[in-house]
Amino acid sequence: MSENGNRKPPEYRNIHITQLASYRLPLAGYISILHRISGLLMFLLLPFVLYLLEKSLTSEISFETFKSITSGIFAKLVLLALIWAYLHHFCAGIRHLLMDMHHGLEKDQAKNSAVIVFVISIPLAALVALKLFGAF
Repeated sequence: MSENGNRKPPEYRNIHITQLASYRLPLAGYISILHRISGLLMFLLLPFVLYLLEKSLTSEISFETFKSITSGIFAKLVLLALIWAYLHHFCAGIRHLLMDMHHGLEKDQAKNSAVIVFVISIPLAALVALKLFGAF
């Protein structure tokens, strides 16, 4: 409290690197970080995916070879990670576009839109995972 009995406004300072582990980030912050990570993942792996796509389309033999490579569990997990990255990046990108148009900037609205991104992207990725691993 200050001298006249009023509360002092909170002071916001940059945190030190040693405080990163104990810092509580809001859900919207996690969405933003995951949006960046998913974009980076897609950017780094895009040349590899395009190369594999090109090779798989050259002949039936190369397609069968590609099909046998992607039937393994590790390849399916990598594909699932890429699919999740795309779905999350797409949903979070729409959220960021809406925020750029000044929609959903209030604290509660930002939290709700972050929850919506998870509610849409995670079940979609789970649905793709079920299809990828042969559940239907």
